[in-house]
Amino acid sequence: MGILDWLLHRGEERALQQESERVMEAIERILAINPRLQMAQRYRERLAEAVTISVRYEDSLVGGLPAPHDASVSAWSSDPCIRAFFATSDDIPRAFSRSRELRAHFERYPDSAQAYAVLGMAMTERHVLGVALEGDTIRSDVAQTTLCFRDHRARICGRTEAELRQEIRRLLVDQLALEGLEMLDADRRELVAQGRELLRERLALLQSQGGVGVGSMVGEEPEDDAEELARVQARIEENASNLAALRVPTDLIELELERVCKVLSDPSTHLYVTKKRVRIDLMNVVQENVTQGGHEIEFDIARLPGNPPQMRAFALVRYPRAELLPAGLHIDAAMRAL
Repeated sequence: MGILDWLLHRGEERALQQESERVMEAIERILAINPRLQMAQRYRERLAEAVTISVRYEDSLVGGLPAPHDASVSAWSSDPCIRAFFATSDDIPRAFSRSRELRAHFERYPDSAQAYAVLGMAMTERHVLGVALEGDTIRSDVAQTTLCFRDHRARICGRTEAELRQEIRRLLVDQLALEGLEMLDADRRELVAQGRELLRERLALLQSQGGVGVGSMVGEEPEDDAEELARVQARIEENASNLAALRVPTDLIELELERVCKVLSDPSTHLYVTKKRVRIDLMNVVQENVTQGGHEIEFDIARLPGNPPQMRAFALVRYPRAELLPAGLHIDAAMRAL
């Protein structure tokens, strides 16, 4: 084996070792969310297979996120994305200073001059009639689309970009585990409904049989039809089997693990990120024609599971400690005083 082959082999070994460690860490996080999974058969083996798929998907997803933007007052005039996200430069420290998580991060790491964070935002596209220059004519009834970013949140933080990306990976695992629990909750509601229906069916079958309960003592004699009685008896036995299956606790635990593994084995269905690239002017009006000028911006949109699911725009950013507004003050009042 040549030196190059040896280095490649060593690199593959390290990569596999790192992946194995991340899979084990993810399994522990999942078990912390739902400790009951440990009661299922071969739970670690089954989780490991599903989690490996999720870990590889998350690597691809997180690795595809662009480099962080500088989210500072000075960057507002030079970075088209930051300018699009915030209406004015003063809105930047106002938004980030509201983040309890960001403040806690800086308190935890007093030597950090900056923090890396995920800036999440609600984005809406407004369709309005606006003013536009067409040739030498100014028109005031031109259909336009304007992007509006609001509800800025910075809740996931890290000291470095690498640390931030790793934290995102961890939270994606948590979210997939929660998705599995949500599926289970729906299954449980269905199982309860099935159980009620089976009980109603059983009651009707037993009553039609005529040989159970007080009816067997004082009720009418059932019709003397051997085939019909045999059919009813067979349905009673089938009903009993189905009802017993719904009531076995270990089966519910197996179902819990099955649902979690199903989500973890198909992460792209539950978690995905799409990129949006658009050309806008300084007022966030979408420019359909390149000749109209403006700046092209690109950001990501994530699907947030829920009922109903939400779509949120987001970007990785780097925020300076020096621009964090003093704690204990009303943020908006503090900004007006500057």
